[in-house]
Amino acid sequence: METIRLTTAQALVRFLAGQYSERDGQEQRLIPGVWGIFGHGNVAGLGQALLQAAVTGEADLPYYLARNEQGMVHASVAYAEMRDRLATFACTASTGPGSTNMIAGAALATTNRIPVLLLPSDMFATRVADPVLQQLEDTRGGDVTVNDAFRAVSKYFDRFSRPEQLIPAAPAAMRVLTDPVETGAVTLALPQDVQAEAYDWPVSFFRRRVWHVGRPVPEPAAVERAAHLLRGARRPLIVAGGGAVYSGAETHLRAFAEATGIPVADTHAGKGSVPWDHPCAVGGIGSTGAYAANELAKDADVVLGIGTRYSDFTTASHTVFGNPGVTFVNLNVARLDAVKHSADPLVADARLGIEALADALTGWQTAPEYRARTRELITRTREIVRYRNGDSGQLDGDVLPVDLAANASSLGADVLHATSVEEFRAAMEKAKAATRTTVVHAETDLYGPNPPGHGWWDVPVSQTSALESTRAAYETYAAHKQAQRHYL
Repeated sequence: METIRLTTAQALVRFLAGQYSERDGQEQRLIPGVWGIFGHGNVAGLGQALLQAAVTGEADLPYYLARNEQGMVHASVAYAEMRDRLATFACTASTGPGSTNMIAGAALATTNRIPVLLLPSDMFATRVADPVLQQLEDTRGGDVTVNDAFRAVSKYFDRFSRPEQLIPAAPAAMRVLTDPVETGAVTLALPQDVQAEAYDWPVSFFRRRVWHVGRPVPEPAAVERAAHLLRGARRPLIVAGGGAVYSGAETHLRAFAEATGIPVADTHAGKGSVPWDHPCAVGGIGSTGAYAANELAKDADVVLGIGTRYSDFTTASHTVFGNPGVTFVNLNVARLDAVKHSADPLVADARLGIEALADALTGWQTAPEYRARTRELITRTREIVRYRNGDSGQLDGDVLPVDLAANASSLGADVLHATSVEEFRAAMEKAKAATRTTVVHAETDLYGPNPPGHGWWDVPVSQTSALESTRAAYETYAAHKQAQRHYL
């Protein structure tokens, strides 16, 4: 078997450079680059490996300078979202606080099921230098380090004590990064001595690998059950979540809504699944939702959730769906989400599920009066204006003179101003072509129309207090709790 002698870090860099994802025949780099802050624990390992790759050209894995460990993880998560979870970055940091600064970003990624690869440095595997800088000395065991904190917020965690352990661990990490259900933060903790240790690696380990991201097909019987419930609905509502976007189902969802007349509300992650001005778009739903979406949710008898995990923001802490007989049909690639709220599950890829439902509902539409009600609520939502309350006695002074554009400029960024849709589009094109950090500052009317809503969010209030304001707040809180319930 042909081998090549490399350090563990050099082997990891070469391996990552050869990983690709594929869906619908389109291939792309799975790990197009590495964010990193180098210091004790990784500068002589991954730092050297990335430098060598750049100088010799032996591996195409660009390095991007970061200024904040948590920030580089957040940037990687945002990138993965924009790539529909088909690509993400790797992030590396030094031993101790440098690496643990990435934990908050890992929690964000795993909670929202967004892939990101974390490469925190770790203590010496040999433990010759013991304890090292910021090593956690645990009286219960000698193999515990601060990086064990990543275990609770990672979908996959591994720590190497030998170079060859990378051979099974690296593909396992890629498997999780490309899993549409079980993805999230993937953490490979790298002891600093193992990073720099040499090993004779099989050349085949570095071959080009394509990770195929499939589309689970809906079960015909489940499609028919879902279609049966929707046909019998008088006030159906679609809740589009991130899964509708990640699966590339936007066009299919819009056509489905137009054909059936079912209004579409969206979650935070589902923004963009339907344009804001689409005739069936009723805006955000839940605690931060729009008036139209929450009004329709209050009376909805069948809710079709597409790619949503129903966070408490979406359900307004289980108060937004007010119909006592409301029934849920959840189209989701994850069974965990498909069965939430005692739903009739439709476990499948969002795009394929929508296509199947569209075929099953051919010729069916919501009643004309319901479509008219939807249009009325959309019009009202876009006409209502909210203003700062000048009579409340609280927080009613002048707005703080915060100049975000000046702040960005003071940090060295180029600032492009936009006061119209046309200027915004032009600024975005210029920003995409820029070689420096560029901020697009969209100037908005502080007192202009904003999407009004009346959703609630469960934030507990003290049950007893010497303050009248707190007692009044608790009365309001208790009144909202009356509408809170499980969906059975």
